[in-house]
Amino acid sequence: MGNSSLQIISENISVVASKNTWIAGEAIQQLQTTAKLDGMRRVVGMPDLHPGRGYPVGAAFFSVDRYYPALIGGDIGCGMSLWKTDLSTAKFSIDKLVKRLGNIDAPLIAVSDVWRDRVLTHQLADTGYEHALGSIGGGNHFAELQHVDQIYDQACIEKLGLDQKKILVLAHSGSRGFGGQILREHVEQFRHAGLLAKTKESDAYLIQHQRALQFARANRSLIAQRICANLGAEGEAIIDIDHNLLTQFELDGQAGWLHRKGATPADQGLVVIPGSRGDYSYLVEPIPASLSLYSLAHGAGRKWMRSECEARLSKRYTMAQLAKTSLGSRVICNDKGLIFEEAPEAYKPIDSVIHSLQDAGLITLVARLKPLVSYKTSGGCCA
Repeated sequence: MGNSSLQIISENISVVASKNTWIAGEAIQQLQTTAKLDGMRRVVGMPDLHPGRGYPVGAAFFSVDRYYPALIGGDIGCGMSLWKTDLSTAKFSIDKLVKRLGNIDAPLIAVSDVWRDRVLTHQLADTGYEHALGSIGGGNHFAELQHVDQIYDQACIEKLGLDQKKILVLAHSGSRGFGGQILREHVEQFRHAGLLAKTKESDAYLIQHQRALQFARANRSLIAQRICANLGAEGEAIIDIDHNLLTQFELDGQAGWLHRKGATPADQGLVVIPGSRGDYSYLVEPIPASLSLYSLAHGAGRKWMRSECEARLSKRYTMAQLAKTSLGSRVICNDKGLIFEEAPEAYKPIDSVIHSLQDAGLITLVARLKPLVSYKTSGGCCA
């Protein structure tokens, strides 16, 4: 296994990134601060590492005896779901796809009795956030129509039943306001001190955490189903993976807790690593390894803070220009602030992330996926 892309910061801190991969100094500082938490044994940053609100995004953390819900953050269960459909890429132009996709911001339970019944089957009404199921949310969440652009592993593509001429749906979302509520209640009571494992308090958090994972997975499924219904397509999930979660884990014979914050599990089969909305995504086969804490990058990773994007880009681009990408795809985002915050320029090139993972011997490529239509919001409904 290669290690040319493994940078050792200290005995228990490392970053999977090649020397030319841009990593913000603040993100490294946040890794170092996190490594000092009580019980923390190892911290690994991914090539998409960037600063977060106190803790870095794009990293995995292994602790013993104590775990830290604040490391996971409020969007518990945020992740990716990839669906294959029977809809031919030749059936619709980009403009027609945009029109057929329509507005998918409204609460799904209000769309029709049929959809309300589908939502109810997930038995999540007691969360108080049932109205958010089937909706994407703000930030870096999105849904994207894609197709297989380049194949690296034909046998794997055939096994999955993928066809280069058929549309794929990639849904990226999480537990919406429910996960945020869980984090707020935890921080109000325990601040950032974490929880001692196997106590009444930690067991209560784990129950809530599991409910948030259930919510996030149901949400992605309903988003994909909603899109397929609007397009008049039949769809089937082939991948669903979380990248914000806490897992009981054994590392080098030691039992503990693996925190992933914007880190894709490398021990659960195939995963998609998406680029920005103006870039490709990659379907990859992970090669599980302790050097990366059995984790991978979850995307391209931000270069710029959200607060600076509009100032940097508004003199160069209009909203209409940002809605069309260099790959010929379309971005649906009628929220001015968000379309600038999520512009491709605000993110690292996905190829730099993928190459770092390849050089470290952590993935093999299966296919490159090209965007057709990326959906963020039709009118500011991102709460």
